[in-house]
Amino acid sequence: MSDRTLPTGKTSAAALRGGARSDRGGGFLGRYGLWIFAIIVLIVAPQIMTTGFSRSLLSQIGISIIFALSYNMLLGQGGMLSFGHAVFYGLGGFVAIHVLNAISPEGFALPLELLPLAGGFGAMIFGAIFGWISTARAGTTFAMISLGIGELVYAGTSMFPELFGGESGISGNRVTHTGLFFNYGPQIDVYYLIAGWCLICTIAMYLLTRTPLGRMANAVRDNEERARFVGYDPRMVRFVQYTLASFFAGVAGGLTAVNYEIVTAENVSAVTSGSVLLMTFIGGVGNFAGPILGAILVTILQLSLSSITETWQLYFGVLFIVMVMFAPMGLAGIIALHEPIWQARRLNRLIVPYAIGLATFLLMGLGLVALIEMNYYMSTTYDASIPMELYGQEVSVQAVMPWLLAIAVTVVGGFLFRLAIRRIRHSWDGVIHDIKQEAA
Repeated sequence: MSDRTLPTGKTSAAALRGGARSDRGGGFLGRYGLWIFAIIVLIVAPQIMTTGFSRSLLSQIGISIIFALSYNMLLGQGGMLSFGHAVFYGLGGFVAIHVLNAISPEGFALPLELLPLAGGFGAMIFGAIFGWISTARAGTTFAMISLGIGELVYAGTSMFPELFGGESGISGNRVTHTGLFFNYGPQIDVYYLIAGWCLICTIAMYLLTRTPLGRMANAVRDNEERARFVGYDPRMVRFVQYTLASFFAGVAGGLTAVNYEIVTAENVSAVTSGSVLLMTFIGGVGNFAGPILGAILVTILQLSLSSITETWQLYFGVLFIVMVMFAPMGLAGIIALHEPIWQARRLNRLIVPYAIGLATFLLMGLGLVALIEMNYYMSTTYDASIPMELYGQEVSVQAVMPWLLAIAVTVVGGFLFRLAIRRIRHSWDGVIHDIKQEAA
């Protein structure tokens, strides 16, 4: 898949279709089929995944989708690289948890279903304040200001314990008996609340991309001078986009307060900002579906890998580097590249090369993971003579054979993976050539 043949997902797809019009927009299913499918998935998923962990995972995925889409409003649509977007996620959570503690059936009887709005509006107020400062500049200056604001707010969590609860954070009880539909004790009740808000926020953010504001945000991102020339103030466009993005991040923070019943300083930390940046880049910057895919993948990996290995953050770093270097278009961009091949019904010619590539990649990965885990165990354990468990087997890190075997698997897997990549490129070029010949 050479860059010379396929410069970008959108360009290549249009070129391979030969200028033919797509009929996806025609008909009811063509327009709303994907949304109907999403609604069905949201309703059915907790009925299939019935364990407590599964439903908690689904809830966190819904929150992450809102958070990642709000970040994409900044980076993907407005071209604003922020290193402090977790500020609004966390502040929205703190506002929501304070409101939650004030709710009572006899007094402030706010329906719990509306609590995320408290987080959203609270974060939007801070977004307007910080946004007026940071959106005066774009590019690197904006990124550095966002980083400084993030660190400022994070430091404030320890300076004002009455507002942020200090190191222990602020906890609450979501069973307020003010819910309109459920009492929100069981996790499945909370899931449906999160799923509903996830659907509402996703639709709202999608519709915003179709408005003049969304179009002008793209224009300011691509060419600020031209946007200014046609009469728009780039700073005002960035400011409004920034404020709206903080609102949706605050909604995600409010849902986090309901889901976990506690908000801590970690919610506004740079780690959380880095996590949402990771979701957006891996999913695909600028593509509306990209942050959704990235949020699903990263959340699953976070919750699953963290329970398996203590070095899970290292694997995330490697994944991020690989995606930025070799697939900067993200998962959504990779899928978009295959759209013309799918329409031409040529995808079957890539199944075998892809399967071989996946198998060799997994072989190489097995060796690399073994090397990383053995090295980490030997560096952190108090007694390296005690065998560690690796792939279901007890392995002695002081023995030579496990290290030689892991190195051999890594080298052989890497060599085979390199050959598989060549075969994938050859098959890809052949399919593209055939499609272009048919289009001509």
